[in-house]
Amino acid sequence: MNMSNLLRTLGPGILFASTAIGVSHLVQSTRAGAQYGFALVGIIILANIMKYPFFEFGSRYANVTGESLIDGYRKLGKWMLWTYIGLTLASMFFVIAAVGIVTAGFLDNLFGIGNLPLVTSILFLASILILIFGKYGLLDSLIKVVAAVLLVSTVVAFTLTLFHGPVSTTSLLPDIEWNTQDIAFFIALMGWMPTAVDMSAWNSLWTIERMDQTGYKPTLKETLFEFRFGYSISAILSICFVTLGAFLMFGTGEAFPDSSAQFAHHVVSLYTHTIGDWSYIVIGSAAFAIMLGTCIAVFDGYSRALGRCIVLIKPSANAAESKNYTAVVLVLSAVGAYAIIHFLLFANANASGFKRLIDLATTISFLIAPLIAIVNYRLVTDKNFPKDNQPGIALRILSIGGILFLTAFSLFFLVN
Repeated sequence: MNMSNLLRTLGPGILFASTAIGVSHLVQSTRAGAQYGFALVGIIILANIMKYPFFEFGSRYANVTGESLIDGYRKLGKWMLWTYIGLTLASMFFVIAAVGIVTAGFLDNLFGIGNLPLVTSILFLASILILIFGKYGLLDSLIKVVAAVLLVSTVVAFTLTLFHGPVSTTSLLPDIEWNTQDIAFFIALMGWMPTAVDMSAWNSLWTIERMDQTGYKPTLKETLFEFRFGYSISAILSICFVTLGAFLMFGTGEAFPDSSAQFAHHVVSLYTHTIGDWSYIVIGSAAFAIMLGTCIAVFDGYSRALGRCIVLIKPSANAAESKNYTAVVLVLSAVGAYAIIHFLLFANANASGFKRLIDLATTISFLIAPLIAIVNYRLVTDKNFPKDNQPGIALRILSIGGILFLTAFSLFFLVN
């Protein structure tokens, strides 16, 4: 495989990984380790495996057809396009709000501003301006740098944590009661592990954008290799973050605070506990940078997705109108997300409760996952999709298993 071609292909998979590493790893995986030790490792691994095909289908479809999954949804019928729009609107504001408040917490922790509403406003404005003026190229470059820093830092902290061993002598494999609270967290954990299934459409959009940016059309093998590389990094790091939480917090009686800035401080402290206090500013900066990249990627993904939906609804739209639609969605999504944050958190004159906001957003994502999974599978196994590029028997079996997994847990959650 030509290294030069791989470097020109590199981008969408790394962007995917950085988006996943944000809330699902820094927050949810670390919480899982701190609250349940290693009891949820099996669930995390299972979620990464079972959801894999539906993300890969985004890259596969984009490479083979030169179109996004959203274009594929339209070909299935207007009903599916409108369904996707409805699901996106149902989750978009909550997802952006959850990612935004976590990012604002890391920013507030880094600079000690102490005014979370102001920090959140500045963050949202900066994200919108970066996307409007910097576009994909700036986002792609930013992500690659900060992801590398956090990757190295996490691996170092993970290795040193293993060397020092767990802080508490409590067994790291406790019994789970499977009460309502536990079940709710398990679903929330899997909702963004590694991220929401409906974001597979973003991966197809980023794959197309990367090809337009470089002017290079990679082979399907190159596109899938690049995506699998990013996905593997995300999966491995999820275990690293669980380990940090389990070894350094589980059994100590210490819990993550219900304030985004204080939560950010605790996460950074997990690194400094093993690497050293001198690393606080480095880790704090890297953690904020990766969350900033996640925040910008979420804004970018939703605006691209809905912008593309509008173009498909109104085929007569030209390139300038398409860009205008994307910009409008950017602004509206920021306003809506900020309104949710203000209503749930700021209106009470405090920044507590952000973990409940995150669990709400991730649970919504999990509940809409089965439908997206089914449709993605149908698109890449359809008779009109080139047979030679369709998934093999092993991936088909895994896909069916993944659909059953997502459906069963969704029903289990709703029943309970």
